[in-house]
Amino acid sequence: MGELVTVRAFEGLTGEVLAETRARVAAAAAAPGVGTLVEALRVRLAAVAGGVLAQVNAEVDGRRIRVQEAAAGLGDSIDRVSDALRGRIRAVTGAWAPRPWPGHRAPDSGGPGGGGPDGSGPGGGAVRELRVVRRKEPSLVWCSPAAAARTMDAMDYDIHLFTDPATETDAVVYRVGPTGYRLARTVPAGPPGRRTSPITLSPHGAPRLTEAQAVDRLAGAELPFLFFAHPVSGRGRVLYRRFDGRLGLIAGHA
Repeated sequence: MGELVTVRAFEGLTGEVLAETRARVAAAAAAPGVGTLVEALRVRLAAVAGGVLAQVNAEVDGRRIRVQEAAAGLGDSIDRVSDALRGRIRAVTGAWAPRPWPGHRAPDSGGPGGGGPDGSGPGGGAVRELRVVRRKEPSLVWCSPAAAARTMDAMDYDIHLFTDPATETDAVVYRVGPTGYRLARTVPAGPPGRRTSPITLSPHGAPRLTEAQAVDRLAGAELPFLFFAHPVSGRGRVLYRRFDGRLGLIAGHA
């Protein structure tokens, strides 16, 4: 499978290192067992503060997955992401089970912190100058909160933006205690009618904010991410911290 693994890396890595990375990721993808079709393996190696971030995207039996791990050295990051890839493939090809909370997170991964995604919770610290450097405007998938939680786990996200058919409005599921999963919507609404996963419900609708206001709130409260609504359209948006310390924005396609 090694020839089917593509690697994109930061400058300075030799061809031998890239070939070894390709082979180790391919071996990890093949390890879970016969009968699992793993395709489109894409590896990204990035230099981040304090080490190397390794990320793998793939399709497993037609379902997209992502794993990412950071470590002080390249070898350790490849070891960790290979282990995570084997575990993720097993997880998505078996019956879904809630992931433990809190679980292992790579350094600076943007895991949930002390506040909620709407900016509630403790603030503190000086507001650092932050700016959005990456924007995504996907067509949001209509699905149940439980299905959104499964996608969040498969893609190694801490928060996932989708459209909730029960309210026909945008919503997020995100990783937080005590159960590990929480649902928040752009408008206040009752709990999902059919609960198939341990998801708690935020009683508050997402605040309507401009992008600049959202950046200020995220920075001022030291949040890892912020769920908010466009002040005019009401469409859901997620502002999040990247590994490099800058910001990304996911906005529901209008």
